[in-house]
Amino acid sequence: MQQINPSDLTEQENYFFLTGSVIPRPVAFTTTLSKNGVLNGAPFSYFNIVTSNPPMISISVQRSGGEMKDTAKNAMEQGDFVVHVTDETYIEQINETSIAFPPTKSEVEFSGLTPVESTAIKTPGVKEASIRMECVVEKILPLGGTENKPACDLIIGKVVKYHIREGVLSEGRIDANLLRPVSRLAGTQYEKLGEIFKLKRP
Repeated sequence: MQQINPSDLTEQENYFFLTGSVIPRPVAFTTTLSKNGVLNGAPFSYFNIVTSNPPMISISVQRSGGEMKDTAKNAMEQGDFVVHVTDETYIEQINETSIAFPPTKSEVEFSGLTPVESTAIKTPGVKEASIRMECVVEKILPLGGTENKPACDLIIGKVVKYHIREGVLSEGRIDANLLRPVSRLAGTQYEKLGEIFKLKRP
């Protein structure tokens, strides 16, 4: 087995190894609201659960040249955001929101997604998602890079409202086959739900 020291690699080489190894990754389509009222939308595959008591999720938003991206900046300023679980029914529109627009232009509007009001926070979500989670910011941690130029902002949010379409529920739980989630692999590759198998914990 080949041994490789990450410190000997460039940032891009480390990115290739990480994104090619940590697969599949769920995609969090995240909406935030700017202080000027522009609804920002962006997909993030550095996304996971933090805890269920209380329910918290995390998104790592990579910086550009040490500068915060709109998602992190808006979440910090407004104190909330909405995370949507990406599925097959609207993945093409989600992909369109990955264009790097200026803060004055809404990716949600550009992609043709339908804004829908949230019930517990200010930031709207999008109607197309089968699952969306309204979140309030618990903590934002600048990480990596250098002290003056962090590489990313880790956003931890507390879920204050679930919106779950009945069509993805089976006996009170979310059925993955009904949800039809889409996950990110490396590069431009994505994956649909494949074979499911069960293992009992010992």
